[in-house]
Amino acid sequence: MPVSAQGDTIAAVATAPGPAAVAMVRLSGPEAWSVLAALTPGVTPPQARRATVMDLEDPVSGEPLDRALVTCYEAPDSYTGERVVEVGCHGGWLVPALVLDACLAAGARRAEAGEFTRRAYLNGKLDLVQAEAVADLAEARGRGLHRAAMGQLERGLSERVAALRSSLVRVEALLAHHLDFPEEDDAPVPLEDVTAEAAGVVGRLDALLATAPEGELLREGAVVVLAGRPNAGKSSLYNALVGEERAIVTEEPGTTRDALEARVQMGGFPFRLVDTAGLRVPEGRVERLGVEVARRYLARADVILFCVEAGSSPDAAAMEFLDAVTPTPVVRVDTKADLAAAGPHTEEDAGYAERVAVSVVTAVGLETLRTILPRLVFKGLVGVSPDVPVVTRRRQARALEAARGEVAAFVEALRTQVPAEVASTHLRAAETALEEVVGAIAEDEVLDAVFKEFCIGK
Repeated sequence: MPVSAQGDTIAAVATAPGPAAVAMVRLSGPEAWSVLAALTPGVTPPQARRATVMDLEDPVSGEPLDRALVTCYEAPDSYTGERVVEVGCHGGWLVPALVLDACLAAGARRAEAGEFTRRAYLNGKLDLVQAEAVADLAEARGRGLHRAAMGQLERGLSERVAALRSSLVRVEALLAHHLDFPEEDDAPVPLEDVTAEAAGVVGRLDALLATAPEGELLREGAVVVLAGRPNAGKSSLYNALVGEERAIVTEEPGTTRDALEARVQMGGFPFRLVDTAGLRVPEGRVERLGVEVARRYLARADVILFCVEAGSSPDAAAMEFLDAVTPTPVVRVDTKADLAAAGPHTEEDAGYAERVAVSVVTAVGLETLRTILPRLVFKGLVGVSPDVPVVTRRRQARALEAARGEVAAFVEALRTQVPAEVASTHLRAAETALEEVVGAIAEDEVLDAVFKEFCIGK
């Protein structure tokens, strides 16, 4: 039977507020159809899964509210696994709010953040990875996260985790066969085979965990910091990459005193582009504060664009700033390439991840830069098949790391001749950790942390 957190019926506007042609008000719970009946007195409820135009009225005053397209879903064949009503009304600020208020007056409760998807999880319609993918789809700012979320929604990661758990069960079975014949000189399953099988699981967990650093960046956006001396062309490059005039550009050095940040897409991957104050000995308190802000951004950058005017060389002061942030990848950008040719490559260039000459006037090098950055930051995710599962959440990574640690401990225990019966406890702990990934085992605190990130109506 479908379950509800309190056996009640919830309602929310499931679309963003503001001017729009259409908005959706969603109901879920045992009394969802009764709430609809209160808004449509004397009208026969629509057939399940058939969109029907219906006139809505306030259940208290009887005042007309809207003519809407209504679809009903019977439990368990709905998103949440409960009775669901979706009301497609006119958009805007007022109409959806009036329809929601009418639903509340008819007995529904205002939904909490993520409560619809939480009920879908509790009713077995989604596992926890799929539920997180729903939130990622809503938040996706680029094709990279969209592809990863769609893969998770289609159970790509869940099935990989299930396969890993099945492999652990096989290791346990092999170990049991070995233990059944302790006195035999030639046991049916040599201990070396059990160890090799478990080591293979460690390798597969490592491959999955290798996607986690870039997978998390798909959600947060990689921080790209533009650095260099004042008047090195940082702000002009920033504006060109953002696609609009966001930073003030003048011939006067030190114009940028604070950090400017904008979200951009390059190659379908999300970046947070940051323009910072010029790196030099500051003149005055305000510029000193700007340089300190630049230092902080450089310390947490995923990649640095070190801007140098074409034809000149980096000065010692700017290089000292960059030395403090290694091993962050640094791309040397020879700016203003329309005014002068970039200097020859030297041995110092070996310290840069890449070197590119650009001109914001002629657009030379800009597309090259947009290609280089995804490759440097997102590495293995660039060009990867959509079928390859990606770990996008720290929660998922922690559980997988715990599983990996337990299986590796099992392998080490067998290699150091710990009794197999004792070593096998690591396998059971690893299985539990894998079950936590998909939410087969999940405490309320974990669920609260997951679903509080959702918007209302999801």
